[in-house]
Amino acid sequence: MSATFEIFITGTPGLEKALLAEVVANGFADPQETTGGVTITGTWEDVWRANLVLRGATRVLARIGSFMAFHLAQLDKRARKFPWGDVLRADVPIRVEVSTSKKSKIYHAGAAAQRIETALKESHGIAISADASVTVKARIDDNRVTISLDTSGDSLHKRGHKEAVGKAPMRETLAALMLRACGYDGQEPVLDPMCGSGTFLIEAAEMAVGLHPGRTRRFAFEDLATFNADRWQGLRRVGETHTPPQHFHGSDRDAGAIRMATANAERAGVAKHITFGNLSAADITRPDGPPGLIICNPPYGGRIGNQKMLYGIYAGLGEAIKRDFAGWRVGIVTSEAGLAKATGLPFRPKGAPIPHGGLKVWLFQTAPL
Repeated sequence: MSATFEIFITGTPGLEKALLAEVVANGFADPQETTGGVTITGTWEDVWRANLVLRGATRVLARIGSFMAFHLAQLDKRARKFPWGDVLRADVPIRVEVSTSKKSKIYHAGAAAQRIETALKESHGIAISADASVTVKARIDDNRVTISLDTSGDSLHKRGHKEAVGKAPMRETLAALMLRACGYDGQEPVLDPMCGSGTFLIEAAEMAVGLHPGRTRRFAFEDLATFNADRWQGLRRVGETHTPPQHFHGSDRDAGAIRMATANAERAGVAKHITFGNLSAADITRPDGPPGLIICNPPYGGRIGNQKMLYGIYAGLGEAIKRDFAGWRVGIVTSEAGLAKATGLPFRPKGAPIPHGGLKVWLFQTAPL
């Protein structure tokens, strides 16, 4: 349990810096930003803790070893000698996924996967199943085969308490990274004037309260030979919750969305910290208290709504913000710079594109107004 190895924490491309900031804030060792995520060095308990506490992580991959293989026969031989039994249980089925690079002499990912599957079955008696909870991921690059285990199972955006979603829901992991990218640290109020199913507000409230995102779900690492149930239960109990210093506010012109958001907040245990209202974005008013963050994911015409009609909605939102929200910061997610411009708000230059629902979007941000 005390041996260390490389752990790759995957996240949303374009928001790696926000994920790195979260990893650093949670005290993980030797974090390094890389394309699509962050690597750290740690133990199996670090793997468990990363799955439990990191809001922006999509998956946590444990890199358990590597070897050289220049052709399929060599891959077969070395896969049979790999110490699978140190981490995999003979009674738990697994799934194998292989990716290859142009630099590798083994270029057929399907054939490589079959060799590894055969090695697992014949050398360790491990069953192969397409719907197994545990996935072995092999990356063959420049003839080096790197073996990783997906320790998360279901994507980490599946917190376990959000059941009701709207037409174009934002994943919880993406919402958490965007909140962090906007400088949110749990100490200020957050308002979402187009809240949909409430994802931004629920994530913000959970951060402020101190609730672990993975507190109610199961993970693939619980099916590994390295798992210790007693230590895991102790780890889950670490950390204290508290009453947040500020309140959260959400509104939407769709009454059904407000019902969904309220139900989701109740399941998450943060409903008492959020006030939801049924009104249009142009009708929002400043709540009592200090300035904070306005953040929203409005329709942008890619899948929902007529884009030409949306310019007026964005303009109305911008007018309401300029009228009532001096001192507040704004973050707006959209695929169209023209829609962001329609608000009339002084956005900073946009950053990297972010994949969301099959589109490329940007997080447009302002300084305090």
